[in-house]
Amino acid sequence: MHKLKPENPVKEFDEFVTIIKRLRNECPWDKEQTHDSIRHLLLEETYETLEAIDEKNYDELKKELGDLLLHVAFNSVIAEGDGNFDLKDVINAINQKMITRHPHVFGNTKVSSTNEVLKNWEHIKLNEAGRKSVLEGVPKNLPSLTRAYRIQEKSAKVGFDWDTSTDAFKKIDEELQEFKQEAESNKNAEGKLNDEVRTKLEKELGDILFAIINYARFFEINPENALRLTIEKFIKRFNYIEQELDNRGKKITESNLAEMDAIWNEAKKTIT
Repeated sequence: MHKLKPENPVKEFDEFVTIIKRLRNECPWDKEQTHDSIRHLLLEETYETLEAIDEKNYDELKKELGDLLLHVAFNSVIAEGDGNFDLKDVINAINQKMITRHPHVFGNTKVSSTNEVLKNWEHIKLNEAGRKSVLEGVPKNLPSLTRAYRIQEKSAKVGFDWDTSTDAFKKIDEELQEFKQEAESNKNAEGKLNDEVRTKLEKELGDILFAIINYARFFEINPENALRLTIEKFIKRFNYIEQELDNRGKKITESNLAEMDAIWNEAKKTIT
């Protein structure tokens, strides 16, 4: 392993780990926890960290990163008690990974672009730990939009990709037409679908979403972020409708679509 001289070591980290170990030994709640029991809390802290980043709230981000660090340390302490690994093993592993996957920094490999760095990264990963596919390592529990984006990124890095964004967009049109044809030709007189057709259409809709995500990837637009922004925009505009109706002495359940749509158009002028 390439030896690096540590920079800016701080006693606070040692103190932090000492606190975690004491809690594990002396606090009844901490004693009872397992990797599984705190799994949902790690996920929650991750989303809170992302929210702080989205809001550019750096004071909150500082706190949330601390919470994430807590989970790294706590899970490591649990693993140490189970005889699996300890925090030093975790740190050594990530040190080794960063050095191995950056041969253009720590070795003699030459690169001229970010794309070459990413391609090398995937090549190195494929040779690690007996990986059989470049798609390994994308967590199944990721939100589906993000998972699709990451899978497409990985396959693109090894050359499995459309040549141009125009080609990718054609796939959206193709999938939309397939969905529409299947839906319109199989609905009954009441406009309903049977379960078999609905299941097939669910897959077709997945194809549409996958194609849209692929097109967005050409412009480095993250679909998870895009949809999140639209959801927040919708909420703000809908709240505007509710507030305006309240100003008129109405509840939203006493309104109608025409009235709400008119207020929605007002909201669009200020909430973008």
